[in-house]
Amino acid sequence: MTPFRPASIVSIFRLPSLRALRRAGAGAAGVLLAGLAAAQTAPAPQLSDYIVAVVGRELVTNAEIQRRVVALEREAQRAGQALPPAAELRSQVLEQMIQERAQLAHARESGVRVSDEELDRALANIAASNRLSPQQLRERLQQEGTDPLRFRSQLRDQMLVERVREREVQGRIRVSDAEIDRYLEQRQAESVPEYHIAQILVPVPEGASESEIAQRRAVAERALARAKAGEPFATLVDEYSGGSKANGGSLGGLRTADRLPDLFVEAVKPLRSGALVPAVLRSGAGFHVLKLVERSEGGLSVQQSHARHILLRTSPQLGRDKAVARLRELKGQIESGRLPFAQAAREVSEDSSAPQGGDLGWASPGQFVPEFEQVMDRLPIGAVSDPVVSRFGVHLIEVVERRRVPVDRRQLREAARNAAREQKYEPAYEEWARDIRARAYVEMREPPR
Repeated sequence: MTPFRPASIVSIFRLPSLRALRRAGAGAAGVLLAGLAAAQTAPAPQLSDYIVAVVGRELVTNAEIQRRVVALEREAQRAGQALPPAAELRSQVLEQMIQERAQLAHARESGVRVSDEELDRALANIAASNRLSPQQLRERLQQEGTDPLRFRSQLRDQMLVERVREREVQGRIRVSDAEIDRYLEQRQAESVPEYHIAQILVPVPEGASESEIAQRRAVAERALARAKAGEPFATLVDEYSGGSKANGGSLGGLRTADRLPDLFVEAVKPLRSGALVPAVLRSGAGFHVLKLVERSEGGLSVQQSHARHILLRTSPQLGRDKAVARLRELKGQIESGRLPFAQAAREVSEDSSAPQGGDLGWASPGQFVPEFEQVMDRLPIGAVSDPVVSRFGVHLIEVVERRRVPVDRRQLREAARNAAREQKYEPAYEEWARDIRARAYVEMREPPR
């Protein structure tokens, strides 16, 4: 699951030589990705074209370099970002294009293939994100002087590069038993209790009179008494609570103390899972009836999430902003009930989970990249996230259900291994890119006199 970018157009390959750009505001990735559309259409200065470099059987021309430089300069100006001096920027762009050509040649020799179905899905998403039909997309390309068949071929090439890159980079990552031991020792030292609290909130308006406050307290006391008598807490939430009634008044699943009000933490600390706080609590918001749904002492169990997602892979034709806008539109259709999440995933998602309606199954901590997992962990059950950007593209996430499961030593070590592998991904990618570049045949050409 990685974003794809056709090789002949601006990409966001994470090159060490572009780190200085990445530190400037949104960084190289942001600048390059935002300038993708401009790279297709930006006119190059009227210069005689010539070959600058030969990479295997591929050529890098002066006109290609100049178009990319112009696109970067325009986008940096629009974003208010600084670029290196012109000569340095040109040198960086040339090196980037050499690396792209080298990686493409390597990917073509790898035996990996991109199916027509996968390519059609990617093109359909590009068209939809530009509010075009596939036929209109072809017409737009022709109007801009781009051969639709060449466009399709470039898109296939970039998907191929991304697929090979992900497979080979992951294959380079090694995690030793000693590293896993150190990770587990650190996590054990950091382990803290977690509390899953549900509440009934009887709000008290600001400036309420003493009699009104007393009346509100009496309502909360009645709710507590009925809960103690054994009535379902979720039923009482629906009847009494002036706060959120979703998921039986849950405050969001298991949370550490620093993510909960101190008043609540102190009240539930002595309780066992399933117990009620014996007295009504008063805060600035009103009166609270609390139930400790579950507690975890840390390290004994893990929370698993059963989620599904929709993935749009960013590309020169489908920039990040357009992918985000497209998924926001889909989110609105899903939340309004016009489009079931699973159907949207089957029709739109570019992940291998699309045929299963985007279903990712049960996942333990560390199984997904951090930016995805952090949003997933905060989502209420049944809610759909805002678009989430990861290194794979842009996602919509829905959590179907959660569960707390005990973990044995093998599961703990596997979770630790996944986390350690994620930490090593970026260095492994950069090493892979350097190796591919070093093995490539590159011939630099002098400009004509």
